[in-house]
Amino acid sequence: MSMVDEPLYPIAVLIDELKNDDIQLRLNSIRRLSTIARALGEERTRKELIPFLSENNDDDDEVLLAMAEELGVFIPYVGGVEHAQVLLPPLETLCTVEETCVRDKAVESLCRIGSQMRESDLVDWFIPLVKRLAAGEWFTARVSSCGLFHIAYPSAPEMLKTELRSIYTQLCQDDMPMVRRSAASNLGKFAATVEPAHLKTDIMSIFEDLTQDDQDSVRLLAVEGCAALGKLLEPQDCVAHILPVIVNFSQVMSTLIPIMTGSLMTIELISSTLATRQRMNNTLATSNRSSTFATHDKMCNTPTSGKMSDTPANGKMNNTPASGKMSNTPAIRLAIQDKSWRVRYMVANQLYELCEAVGPEPTRTDLVPAYVRLLRDNEAEVRIAAAGKVTKFCRILNPELAIQHILPCVKELSSDSSQHVRSALASVIMGMAPVLGKDATIEQLLPIFLSLLKDEFPDVRLNIISKLDQVNQVIGIDLLSQSLLPAIVELAEDRHWRVRLAIIEYIPLLASQLGVGFFDDKLGALCMQWLQDKVYSIRDAAANNLKRLAEEFGPEWAMQHIIPQVLDMVNNSHYLYRMTILRAVSLLAPVMGSEITCSKLLPAVINASKDRVPNIKFNVAKVLQSLIPIVDQSVVEKTIRPCLVELSEDPDVDVRFFANQALQSIDNVMMSS
Repeated sequence: MSMVDEPLYPIAVLIDELKNDDIQLRLNSIRRLSTIARALGEERTRKELIPFLSENNDDDDEVLLAMAEELGVFIPYVGGVEHAQVLLPPLETLCTVEETCVRDKAVESLCRIGSQMRESDLVDWFIPLVKRLAAGEWFTARVSSCGLFHIAYPSAPEMLKTELRSIYTQLCQDDMPMVRRSAASNLGKFAATVEPAHLKTDIMSIFEDLTQDDQDSVRLLAVEGCAALGKLLEPQDCVAHILPVIVNFSQVMSTLIPIMTGSLMTIELISSTLATRQRMNNTLATSNRSSTFATHDKMCNTPTSGKMSDTPANGKMNNTPASGKMSNTPAIRLAIQDKSWRVRYMVANQLYELCEAVGPEPTRTDLVPAYVRLLRDNEAEVRIAAAGKVTKFCRILNPELAIQHILPCVKELSSDSSQHVRSALASVIMGMAPVLGKDATIEQLLPIFLSLLKDEFPDVRLNIISKLDQVNQVIGIDLLSQSLLPAIVELAEDRHWRVRLAIIEYIPLLASQLGVGFFDDKLGALCMQWLQDKVYSIRDAAANNLKRLAEEFGPEWAMQHIIPQVLDMVNNSHYLYRMTILRAVSLLAPVMGSEITCSKLLPAVINASKDRVPNIKFNVAKVLQSLIPIVDQSVVEKTIRPCLVELSEDPDVDVRFFANQALQSIDNVMMSS
């Protein structure tokens, strides 16, 4: 190939590979776009490469995704920000494809490019692109446009800003739920760029419409943005616009059901149902829960014969919107829960963040009752979300409010029928102790802790065990030992090994808080018992536990209470337990020091080298290797080396390998010294 043709070669390779049947070749060519662009130069990249990409986008989704990602960082290859607009056409096309991940990546790249473009270029190129996408015939273009408004709006002149707000309002009222979902999810980002005057009017009007959407997926995305919008508003505006929405979503809502005056049987059915509902409400005043709401709601909506007419007595049809929202014609309000538990789930997740935006008084009067309703929701998923926020919510309240309103719900959740609710509560409830104080913790929380410690579901017990230190800081070690220690000792023998493991990991902290005397009386025997557990992870954790205890209480204490019992087990009949003892010796030796290691531990290891099980013998070699830095060089030469030489001649290949490895370590130490 001549020198004249060489600059054309990269683009020729790209075209060939993009049309190749092998998707991997096409992917490779896209991922080499930056290399190709450097070879072509900025001008030819703008005039040849980018138009080619714009025309050849009908490809596999994986290739399109890679293209959308590459173009987002392509500004340096087209001549800088003054030519950034040439990258918009291919990305605009990618914003219209059916595959969601491709569109999302294209929108992300457009936002990255738009944030670097000059203000005049944004007005001339970027804003028209947003308007074209928002007016797209196919819903995918309109979905993508929602994610670009927060980039386009700040640089727009006043007339264009008004138009952009109007377009966004139309997108929030689009016929396609997918478009409304995208508008709802991006509302917070767009609102952050809107002027305060329009925020209170246009944006809050959009928000209220989205929260009343007939699609639960739209409503929950609108609720998800509550906290972000709340931080943009003044507290009084947040109370006026956002608080009512949250409160309504968290409680029983009203649905208007028209009365069909033409059917006496229907009226009688509704009247009968209302009387039944009144009796149910009287019962609910004490039980706070009913599983029959759905049945009665169905009864209220079930015609007695044929189809239920919605023509009133005057013969005119009710003016019911196409969205499914019922009009304010003569009606009976039947209280039912919000159509989707997912909306209430999102409210439970957002409620805590909204408290900071509305201030203490609205939190006390409105959000606390709303949160209580969520803690007592009929759906377990909602209770899980609410229970997981209980400690955070209590921290923003004064202790009296938390004890009066939240604590009764916590008591109910501790015996909830769903194990996942109890687990979510157990993971955070210990954090309530510092919030409520010592007296309330002793009187109110300790019984709940004990109940959860004895829960039949292991995850609940695990979550409680892992946070015991938070309680100790509040109530003190004496009360902790009296109330919770018996339950901890019981859990030390739990049938689920993960619970036993959690207890072992907590023992050193508990030991440091209990002190030597109390530990010896109550927990010392357990620590030795775990060395002979049936589960390897428990035995290994028990060996590490002994090391940590020796570090906590000192070598003298370990010499009296740990070393003798460990050495008694070295001749256990089961080889797995003997291996655990060797592991414990290797961990204890650095803590105990050279003298005790040479006099007590090393002889036991040397004796174990005569074991008949190869696994024991090669573990002896590994332990001896770990002891080399601890003991004197004379001990290494007189005791350790002869033992390793003997093991290096063992019939088992693994024993020989580890013995030779240890001998090599001795030689390395001698050479370095």
